[in-house]
Amino acid sequence: MRVQANSRSMGVLEDKARARTFYKYLSKVYDRVNTFIWTEEMRAEALSMLDIDAEDRVLDVGCGTGFGTEGLLKHTEHVYGLDQSPHQLTKAWEKFGKHDPVAFHFGDAERLPFKPDSFDVVWSSGSIEYWPHPVQGLRELRRVAKPGSQVLVVGPDYPASTVFRKLADAIMLFYDEDEADRMFREAGYEEIQHRVLRKEPNSPPAIVTVARAPAADD
Repeated sequence: MRVQANSRSMGVLEDKARARTFYKYLSKVYDRVNTFIWTEEMRAEALSMLDIDAEDRVLDVGCGTGFGTEGLLKHTEHVYGLDQSPHQLTKAWEKFGKHDPVAFHFGDAERLPFKPDSFDVVWSSGSIEYWPHPVQGLRELRRVAKPGSQVLVVGPDYPASTVFRKLADAIMLFYDEDEADRMFREAGYEEIQHRVLRKEPNSPPAIVTVARAPAADD
């Protein structure tokens, strides 16, 4: 099990300025690289863990170039995307436009520019690993989610090799199911469940966590 996120040393990309610079260059090839780690089939399986109605308002936090956004649009027309990288957002705008069918916002996952209880579902894939304060970010996702609604987060699970684990920790946030439980519970979630997905048996694992914001009377 990993050292708890609130006491560990941050990876080099868990810095907002470094992450923006990183994505300035990665955005040029992101859609090609992403398919080696996070596929349409994996995205569909993650989406199957959510209950999304056609009229639901859904927020995609850390939407990047819009890969997760594209999947969400198959379930509802009311999708909002947010990212802190202008270069990633530019790629998303090229696919969807700036305002229709997706309402895109430039912003920080740890300080979301939305009112409390704004969304029926909150989704975030491939973003938490860059958050300097992941529990704070999870609290923000819970804040903007309606009481009792689902929040889904996809992050990188630990590599099997001890050597690669140390390297991974030096770069960004990696975590296992126990650490995901701890972070989500500390952030105030309920009904927490996990699923580990891979493109192929030896591919890098992605950990999908779905949890609920507490109901209004909790």
